[in-house]
Amino acid sequence: MDNLAFESGHDHQHCIDQALQQARLLCRERQQRLTPVRELVLKLIWQSHQPIGAYELLPALAEAGFNSAPPTVYRALEFLQEQGLVHRIASLNAFVGCPHPEQAHQGCFLICRQCHSTSELDAGPVHATLEQSARAVGFTIEQETVEVTGLCPNCQAGEGSDA
Repeated sequence: MDNLAFESGHDHQHCIDQALQQARLLCRERQQRLTPVRELVLKLIWQSHQPIGAYELLPALAEAGFNSAPPTVYRALEFLQEQGLVHRIASLNAFVGCPHPEQAHQGCFLICRQCHSTSELDAGPVHATLEQSARAVGFTIEQETVEVTGLCPNCQAGEGSDA
């Protein structure tokens, strides 16, 4: 389980630096271009463990001197998703960084309803159960994202941002 978002005293700058370094390496290995706009969008997404919407990214792109039209950010997000560097949280129509972009996997997320911190889980057991249940009724799963809403440990203790 990757519960870094829920740990107090977490070195968040390390997460950002590691995500950017890993993205550069993976893109180089895959012969994909991590353009300055794409890298900035990834950095902005990693600046918190809270999902961020595409339109929330536009002011920072403009401030950095890039085209801040919605298609620019959506193209960057599409690329980052294709490379497994970010996940889309459908229920929030927002994006979070992926801590394990080097391996293809299904998304399973814990989302705090109070502070909006998000943590990605190892979805292997959940995926296996869904696959088995789907097969039993003749269904083929093509895409899967599991989103679970509740309270993180900090909000349960009254330490969350809205507490």
